[in-house]
Amino acid sequence: MHNNNKQDTPLSVLIVGAGFGGIGLAIRLDKAGISDFLILEKSGDVGGTWRDNSYPGAACDVPSHLYSYSFEPRAQWSSRYSPQAEIHDYIRHCARKYQLYPRIAFDSEISQAQFDETRGLWTVHTTDGRDYQARALVTACGQLNRPIFPDIAGLDSFAGEAFHSARWRHDVDLTGKHVAVIGTGASAIQFVPQIAPRVEHLTLFQRSAPYVIAKADRRYSPREQALLERFPLLQRLSRGSHYLMHEMRALAFISFPSLMKMMEGSFRKHLEKGVSNPQKRAQLVPDYPMGCKRMLISNDFFPAVDRENVDLVTTGIQAITPHGVKTQDGREYPADVLIFGTGFAATDFLAPMTIKGLAGRDLNDAWRAGAEAYKGISVSGFPNLFILYGPNTNLGHSSIIYMLESQFNYVVGCLQALKRRGLRYIDVKPDVQSAFNARIQDAISTTIWSRGCNSWYQTAEGKQTNNWPGYTFSYRRLTRTPELDDYECAR
Repeated sequence: MHNNNKQDTPLSVLIVGAGFGGIGLAIRLDKAGISDFLILEKSGDVGGTWRDNSYPGAACDVPSHLYSYSFEPRAQWSSRYSPQAEIHDYIRHCARKYQLYPRIAFDSEISQAQFDETRGLWTVHTTDGRDYQARALVTACGQLNRPIFPDIAGLDSFAGEAFHSARWRHDVDLTGKHVAVIGTGASAIQFVPQIAPRVEHLTLFQRSAPYVIAKADRRYSPREQALLERFPLLQRLSRGSHYLMHEMRALAFISFPSLMKMMEGSFRKHLEKGVSNPQKRAQLVPDYPMGCKRMLISNDFFPAVDRENVDLVTTGIQAITPHGVKTQDGREYPADVLIFGTGFAATDFLAPMTIKGLAGRDLNDAWRAGAEAYKGISVSGFPNLFILYGPNTNLGHSSIIYMLESQFNYVVGCLQALKRRGLRYIDVKPDVQSAFNARIQDAISTTIWSRGCNSWYQTAEGKQTNNWPGYTFSYRRLTRTPELDDYECAR
């Protein structure tokens, strides 16, 4: 089917992306008896962000027993917070076990998709000139799949090697080199401790200090793994307790931002223990309320910054020069290698694809003022399009996998309704979508993320497009079954 440029019968579902979202949904579709689907993946392997981010020290900051599918528990995780290679291996294992590899078209990047309302079909074009047709289109592209480079003068003039942490160059030996790292977010706090002992000198450029708290990590003993393997209930209990602990953290983000004050104490203790240099210690204290940006967990970041061969620079960057980085006070810091730990274009959800709905409406236009979707899944004017991990479904406190599984339920419910009622399409009503989003924005305005800091959770204009301003169980309740009254149903 993938050899010709036109397929004969339309599929039920086309899924874009083979990360946790796309793979999980595919497994659920099979279980629901909807098996004529195809996954289009722009890369050469499954795994999404866990395939891309292979930098030294890459690991998850949600415990593995919670950061995995409820229907595919794994007893063999090496530690409470798994490293990237194990998570990538887990997604591969799922794709193999559920026989998904033959139903994934790799190296297939979508350039555009358009909806034909008379036939109720999506046509998807890939950059290599193929066309696919399906009743429903599900995007599972994630929020952290497009690395972002800062807009700094002279970026291309640098003479040495320069790369983003999400495209790590394992062929570049950093031993004995002068390395400049730009950014101190979730990736940098993981790779800096790994490379600091190897490099001659590391200059770390920080725009705003992150809140870093201790990571309660530990390895699982072979005996624990054997017990988890033998008694699946233990695995479920572990998952349940992690879930509850993380959900309690949401109390502070969402309901009682004042609780964060208590957590600030543990941050300060952690900082004092990790950093002896008073000047560096002062630079590492954030100037915004805790939790407003993504909170980070690490036991080795502060000691790494404390090292003699590490400089922490908080002056703004003026330009990149052929041999280093120049700050606004005119100083130049020499560098042989430049590493960007500058994150992702998280608020541009489905760019760079062009998605055209009813009457040729372009999704990027519809989202000009910031992305929004009903329940984070459906967008008015774009029938039979379902977004996984879409607008306002990111979390500051728990596992995205739990959110994705809630969305799988909802999407499968919508697809079954389409089939059962013989509908050509369903399209969420505009007023239903705006009422939902007014509620979301209203709820977010009282959370910690609106306490006056700029973060990747919001667009440049300050619209909060990424986070879910509630508890994950309330989201699960909301997505249990689709209410068809919320949709225009076309026969």
